[in-house]
Amino acid sequence: MGAVRPYMIQRVDELLAQRPPDDQELVHFTESLARSVIEELTSPGDLVLDPFAGYGTTLVVAERLGRRAIGIELVADRVEQIRSRTGAGSSVLCGDARRLTELVHEPVTLCLTSPPYLTSNDHPEDPLQGYEVDAGDYDSYLAALGDVFGQVADLLVPGGHVVVNVANTTQGDVFTPLAWDVARVVSQNLTLLGETYLAWDTLLPGVASDHCLLFGQPGGTGAATR
Repeated sequence: MGAVRPYMIQRVDELLAQRPPDDQELVHFTESLARSVIEELTSPGDLVLDPFAGYGTTLVVAERLGRRAIGIELVADRVEQIRSRTGAGSSVLCGDARRLTELVHEPVTLCLTSPPYLTSNDHPEDPLQGYEVDAGDYDSYLAALGDVFGQVADLLVPGGHVVVNVANTTQGDVFTPLAWDVARVVSQNLTLLGETYLAWDTLLPGVASDHCLLFGQPGGTGAATR
């Protein structure tokens, strides 16, 4: 595969058009981004994983492209939404990504995901518990993410890849280098092969810069993400 793209243009109007029903929050990434990554890094019939399935963008696009897909989502209402958008080629489980290898037992070719965000000023709600528990701590959050992606690494087939969409954020006067911190903790178990800057035509609220981080297995060589 070719070299990692230095940047990819993203359009807010596409993101708005793909907003979940009932004016819920914006999806983390566009279907066009998911399509580019999945087409580049998988073949028909391969299994694509999203351990933070959200509203199901990864699963919907993977199934549309003839891949199999499995997602883990903590929020039951979102699980039902994903099931309403997907068919027999996808499976979504209501569960905790921190227990990933207890839930997923089949090797995966690609993990494409965007984790829930926490800012470095430790807002109280824990994103890994659906923002329902006041246990938010930035260092603990990063450690838990590192463990989740360690489990993802255990599930990857030889030559498989992980693509994480994550932003550096701003909240008032607080800048959180979340993308760089996530790159650091995921790199404990996977090799960072490169990153693609997502150039939005209009910057999203609270986003300082948006990135797709590409990882492979330790000792692996580069591949393209789009």
